[in-house]
Amino acid sequence: MSFQLVIAEKPSVARSIAAVIGATEKQTGYWQGGGYLVSWCIGHLVSFAEAGQYDEKYCKWKYEDLPILPQPWQFIVPDEKKQQFEVLRALLNRPDVDSVTAATDAGREGELIFRFVYQMAGCTKPVKRLWVSSMEDAAIREGFANLRPDSDYDALYQSALCRAKADWLVGINATRLFSVLYHKTLTVGRVQTPTLKMLVDRDAKILRFQKEKYYTVSIQSGSLKADSGRIADAETANFLKEKCTGAVAVCTSVKREKKTEQPPKLYDLTTLQREANRLFSFTAKQTLDYAQQLYEKKLLTYPRTDSQYLTEDMGQTAQHLVSDLLGPLPFAQGLDLTPEVGRVLNSKKVSDHHAIIPTAEFAKQGFTGLAESECKLMNLVCSKLLCAIAAPHEYETVTAVFSCAGNDFAAKGKTVLVPGWKEIDQRFRSTLKADTEEEVLNTLPELAEGQSFSVTANVSEHFTSPPKAYTEDMLLSAMERAGAEDMPEDAERKGLGTPATRAAILEKLVQMGFVQRKGKQLVPTKDGINLAVVLPEILTSPALTAEWENRLTEIAKDNADPDEFMAEIEAQVRQLVKTYSCISADKQNLFQSERVIIGKCPRCGENVYEGKKNFYCGNRGCQFVMWKNDRFFEQRKKAFTPKIAAALLKNGKAKVKDLYSEKTGKTYDATVLLADTGGKYVNYRVERKE
Repeated sequence: MSFQLVIAEKPSVARSIAAVIGATEKQTGYWQGGGYLVSWCIGHLVSFAEAGQYDEKYCKWKYEDLPILPQPWQFIVPDEKKQQFEVLRALLNRPDVDSVTAATDAGREGELIFRFVYQMAGCTKPVKRLWVSSMEDAAIREGFANLRPDSDYDALYQSALCRAKADWLVGINATRLFSVLYHKTLTVGRVQTPTLKMLVDRDAKILRFQKEKYYTVSIQSGSLKADSGRIADAETANFLKEKCTGAVAVCTSVKREKKTEQPPKLYDLTTLQREANRLFSFTAKQTLDYAQQLYEKKLLTYPRTDSQYLTEDMGQTAQHLVSDLLGPLPFAQGLDLTPEVGRVLNSKKVSDHHAIIPTAEFAKQGFTGLAESECKLMNLVCSKLLCAIAAPHEYETVTAVFSCAGNDFAAKGKTVLVPGWKEIDQRFRSTLKADTEEEVLNTLPELAEGQSFSVTANVSEHFTSPPKAYTEDMLLSAMERAGAEDMPEDAERKGLGTPATRAAILEKLVQMGFVQRKGKQLVPTKDGINLAVVLPEILTSPALTAEWENRLTEIAKDNADPDEFMAEIEAQVRQLVKTYSCISADKQNLFQSERVIIGKCPRCGENVYEGKKNFYCGNRGCQFVMWKNDRFFEQRKKAFTPKIAAALLKNGKAKVKDLYSEKTGKTYDATVLLADTGGKYVNYRVERKE
């Protein structure tokens, strides 16, 4: 008997596929049955080798060894993933396996994950590709009925390979180059560094901003209120107010305009992350994680998509889905909805995956068994689908201009004619505990030109506002649009990174200490600001990196040469190393941590500073040091804190609570004395029990 081997990206996905195709017998590292073996990767099972594997000299970071340009590229399997790789290697090379199905996630990275494993296992058997946008049983069955040759995805693999190589070359070389120059580990990335630069530029604009005061004068008659434009000084504003108080205002024009606001598009990953951040304060990574969980539970379609449309053959599916959703959704009860599904169908605007929508499985199951965060995200996706196929929102705006004491004043109003999709949006938002901005409608009374009113007047004081610090919502939008003005209008992918990678990039910047979260805001740290300032434009320019991303998309479509792209990347890396061979002495301490003064040295009187492992004298000739892991404190189970160190340096003694005694097995309070021997060691002893 021969078998077809199916390789998924994650164990949970493998389990879902195995259940559908009848591979129900659990084995070590795979499922078996129905003529199938179903196994899995654990994300990236195979990775590019570290620099040190090419040559031992690369284990140390030195300028003379740069640039590092692997030829040929080498691969490794991380130790923690070797067991599963060996399972896959054995399965791929089993004599009774006659074909392989790549069932990793249907996208650029999924293709890379499968191909690396297939190649490293030395397999040459024919491969078919499973390409599905949903983990529902019906979608998996349909996918297996329409398997395509994996060679159809060769260009996609080349794009993924170029992306991985470019990231390695820029990341390894630029990180080592600037770390060696500045004597601190400075992680540089092809996408993360331009993202950091955007945050730093915004921070600089906020710091440079100087608020300006201005005034407005309002005239009022009953409920009717009209405002002047900005007035620069208080004297002019007060003079106008005096002239208008008790005067007559005449309506000089009334302009009415009917407007239509079209329904929103469906969610791609970035718009979902942005809105979830705005409404629920979810980070981009949290939103992606929750969406992935829901996808694996068969309740949501594939989340890593950059399309906001469905394919044209999904019209009937969408129609049924909308009807079935009205029951489980609390905010849709009693909703009178005539779905206009055609508006969300456009096959030309769907590349790898269609927009994110709920599945038929969710319409059946509802919210049963879901965590609160998952419920929030499902509600968000469902409300967007209903809004997208609802009627347009129609309204009328009115702008009236009044003349009073020789000045013009304007009043604006808005009247809703057809609520349309906004009724659904408002129903959904009213169920949220989060504070959401509600639109305030200002309905003006019936007005006609020539009408006159006796008015009162008052002055109000205002200030210009600085630019806002980036939230994740705002930054994701900025990343998506970065460099767009320099790109061709028909470019398929613009911006920094991809919907699938942006969340990880933001998390990495925070973990590395270049960015910190302050509430919803993302703010660069001192090191982040310094890094963005010292790096050259080739590494920080969002436009340049966005152009790279567009080139990778063209490679995936087989419209660009991967070898040409990689040659350009290597040339840029060589030029970078050549250009930045040294820096001035004053810049070399740019990234050194600010030293915290603990007290004065008892030997020489210089400042004593806190280091990672000790408290040390700033005078290099003086060897005074107090180690944080000193046996005196460790034996007594007490942390040697800066507070204790400061007291010892100031008075030669410190009151210390809760010292542990091995003799009695109890804790007690005591005074610890500093007994400096004047030599290499510092001693401590307990003076008395209190």
